[in-house]
Amino acid sequence: MLQDSLILLDYFRGMLLHNEELWLLLFPIMIAIELPLYLLVITGILRWSYDQEEAPLTHFPSISFIITCYGEGDAIGITIDSLAEQVYPGYIEILTVVDGAVQNRDTYQAALNGKKRHLGTRNRKVRVLPKWQRGGRVSTLNAGLSVAIGDIVINVDGDTSFDNDMALTMMTQFACENVIASGGALRVRNHNKNILTKMQSLEYMLSMQAGKTGMASWGVLNNISGAFGAFRKNLLRQVGGWDTHTAEDLDLTMRLKQYKRRYPNHKLAFSTHSIGHTDVPDTFKDLIMQRLRWDGDLLFLFLRKHNEGLTPSLLGWGNFLFTLAYGIIQNVLLPLLVVIFTVYMIVAYPLNFVFALMLLLYAMYLVLSILLFIIYITLVSERQKEDLKFTGWLLLYPIYQFLMRLITAFSMVNEVFRRSHEESSMAPWWVLKRGKKF
Repeated sequence: MLQDSLILLDYFRGMLLHNEELWLLLFPIMIAIELPLYLLVITGILRWSYDQEEAPLTHFPSISFIITCYGEGDAIGITIDSLAEQVYPGYIEILTVVDGAVQNRDTYQAALNGKKRHLGTRNRKVRVLPKWQRGGRVSTLNAGLSVAIGDIVINVDGDTSFDNDMALTMMTQFACENVIASGGALRVRNHNKNILTKMQSLEYMLSMQAGKTGMASWGVLNNISGAFGAFRKNLLRQVGGWDTHTAEDLDLTMRLKQYKRRYPNHKLAFSTHSIGHTDVPDTFKDLIMQRLRWDGDLLFLFLRKHNEGLTPSLLGWGNFLFTLAYGIIQNVLLPLLVVIFTVYMIVAYPLNFVFALMLLLYAMYLVLSILLFIIYITLVSERQKEDLKFTGWLLLYPIYQFLMRLITAFSMVNEVFRRSHEESSMAPWWVLKRGKKF
């Protein structure tokens, strides 16, 4: 058996070595795009780990949490409770904004029940703001911002719960006066549901928690999540709050980057150990629909809405080059190239050769994923024993990444021809249609 395996490996190796034209196509992409990102993230994590000692807080700014609610029902009570029970000595205001409260009576009632539960809680105030007619996510966030009294505004989703030290950990970021906004880390709450939720859990660990830790360390944070982001209230109002259309989180992040270009000392941070827990799609159909929205919005934001703002003069050279390489080339163009390259291989080469090359690519991405996972477990994870249980699932992770690339490619085409960002569930069609066209 061993001898047969060695013969097969030699056969595949011979085929790969005698098709140099494919290497000329494949490795420049790997070397120029993929490997530098892994290197940037890994060195950023090492730098963050070395610098992460923080002085204890002596000032506790007031916080306004804006919870965006639409159809969560009783689940909104868990979110309210997890915020009211924060081990934070400062004042916390919890603004529960119920979008479309007329048709979402269950969610509205659950929010009112949450308010009653915490009426006597010291330094905590739960307010319920019903928006009787649905206006969408952006109008919900701006409604909360318009009445928020806290120094720091944190937007959270209605189906997200939090560790009880989240607020205290997040405020250590704002102890530095130069930090104008900070993202928080999200983990997958329903990770035990099936293989899809396991893969997404790994994705949230490696691409989001570890990835954003490394990027923020080098000052090139790609996005502050719409499900969990913290901002200095006065500055958030100054840049106009959230804007119509979808991908409101990436849009706001872009505007903050353009704003801070005028103030070089300002920073966008990432609070690695401020932890929220959210449910992810547990069916392939729901996952595809989510990624069609997420990935299609990237093309809309970068190449339509913010195409004139993608300049070094507005972003600075560091953020400009990073956005160009990893916002546009990697996330918009590279998935399309992957599809074209895959189809070309299947048409032009024998299937056994295609299999050999795909096996080699799988091995390369597996090695990179294992390396990043080891660094994540060692330096980043706040739940090491829990996260180590995902080790065996790493074997499937490169396959999941490839499938997500295919979905991203379709999302780009879908956005180009159908302007799919106007079909988002984040707002009613009449709100999106009235938005400025790009």
